[in-house]
Parts: sequence; structure tokens; C-alpha cells
Amino acid sequence: MFDSQVFVEEKVAEMRERIPGKAVIACSGGVDSTVAAVLVDRAIGERLLTVYVDTGLMRQGETEHVRGTFDKLGLHYKMVEAGQEFFAALKGHTDPERKRKAIGERFIRVFEREAKAFGAEFLVQGTIAPDWIESGDGVRDTIKSHHNVGGLPKDMSLKLVEPLWDLYKDEVRQVARHLRVEVSERQPFPGPALAIRVIGEADEESVRVVREACAIVEQELEAASEKGAMVRPWQYFAVLLPVQSVGVQGDRRAYGRTVAIRSVESVDGMTAAFSRIPYDVLERISLRITNEMKANVNRVVYDITHKPPATIEWE
Repeated sequence: MFDSQVFVEEKVAEMRERIPGKAVIACSGGVDSTVAAVLVDRAIGERLLTVYVDTGLMRQGETEHVRGTFDKLGLHYKMVEAGQEFFAALKGHTDPERKRKAIGERFIRVFEREAKAFGAEFLVQGTIAPDWIESGDGVRDTIKSHHNVGGLPKDMSLKLVEPLWDLYKDEVRQVARHLRVEVSERQPFPGPALAIRVIGEADEESVRVVREACAIVEQELEAASEKGAMVRPWQYFAVLLPVQSVGVQGDRRAYGRTVAIRSVESVDGMTAAFSRIPYDVLERISLRITNEMKANVNRVVYDITHKPPATIEWE
């Protein structure tokens, strides 16, 4: 049986021994990377620089939320604005694997830059078991390369340290609760962020559209769960599809974009079942997306596929 207290004690001691110098950690503010940051911070203190990169691909209000989290945790951190770098790296890429690897490489280049300025030799990542299992290793098939695994460049100069390598999501949450990390109950958010919720090229306009749609999905499902209309799902978001369809605006023909809603129940992310969201909640989401958004979206669909055969994210 997994014991979070024993894990923390052993891992802090291990990190203290494995990292004799300075380190930087790539921290998105999500559960995995934040737990890794707190563990290593306990081990080496000010010798760890927690780096949050605003890729331009983040959720609505995410950067402000993360800043508040880091302040509460007392981490030594730096916020880096790199949106234009990431959009330039993604330009022209429509294949999901190319997008993930382009993002992974750009992350490493940013961290190498920050590490050099800080004088760090080590890069800490919040990689967990599903990341490397799905990324493949020559024996297992590559389901999808996680940016922090398959996207790492071979000429990376930093020494990699991954304290959560053997853990699954439910175990990471247990560690987060033990460490009193408030993000323990936040829904998972992918490292490549909104880039993989735009099917096709993730340009600035498409990312803006899916960011707004994701915010509506989050607001409505969280409000419904707070009112007791449903249990809050494990993960929930919107996806912008490369599909346009005929619709009606007033009494005129319209040709608009399509947004898919994805909501699942899971324990560790390795398998998942689609959420049985009440129809009235789905209706409110659909009406808000088609009526409130400053985008030409005229069709909303709901994904009712389990994992497997689908993955949770669409890319």
C-alpha cells in the first residue's frame, strides 16, 4: 500500500543527495509539477528555481492563479513570458506528435536559458508514470509523446531529475494532500496546454477560441457540482475541431466552427469513462458557447467515448 509520508521522507533525502548544486524546475502550477517543486524545495531550498513559462497556451486566468499558488507555498520562482516563441515553434504544424515535440523542445530551450542565468546544472520535471508509458520506449507503442518525455532534445545540456517517475495520478494527489498543496484537487491539465485542444494548427486565434470555450465548460460543470446537480468530473474541457458546418443566424444561412465538450471520470488517468452530464447542464454550456463567445461557433457536440479506445485529450 502506498504511504505518502514514507514517500516524501525518502524522496526528499534522495533529492538532497542527487542534486548537489543548483536546479531549475519546469512548473506549470498543476498537481504533478507543483508536488515535484515542493519536494525538491524541501530538499535543496533556495538552490531550486521554480520556473513558470507562460506559453500563450494556458487556460483563462492561469498565470495569475499560479503566481498566487507559488507565493503561498513560499517557492523561489520566476515567471517567463514566452508566448511568441511557442506560437512560432507551432507554426505550420498540424500533426499531434509534431506539435508535442515542438513544444517540448521549446520548453527545454527556455529552461536551458533560465538555468544558465541561474547557474543550474539540473532540470527537475514532474513526469509521472502515465507520461512515459504513453510516450513509448521502443518496446511499448507510442500512444502520444508527452512533451516532457518524447519532446526532449538529444543535445539537452541539463541533467534530468524526475522525482515522481514511478507514481500514478492518484498517488501524486495523495502526496499533495500530505504536503498540504492546495492544487491537489485541481483537474489535470496537459503540459502542451491548449495547443492540443486545437485540432490542427494552434495559432493565436484558435487558441483564444478554445480558451474561452474551456472556461465556459469549467464554469458550468463546477457550478453544477457545487449545486449538487452532479458530481464534479475528474477532467473536463473543450476542443476546437477543424470542422465547419451549416447553421442559421436569424433567418440567414451561417457557416461556423465546431466545439466538442470532453468530460471524464477516472482515478489514475490510465483508463477513463465519459461523464454522464445532465442534459440541462450540457444545454447551458452549448447556449453559452454559441451565444456568448466572440467567435463563429454554431455547433457544439459531446464526446461519449471511454478510454480506451480514445485517450482523454484528443491529441
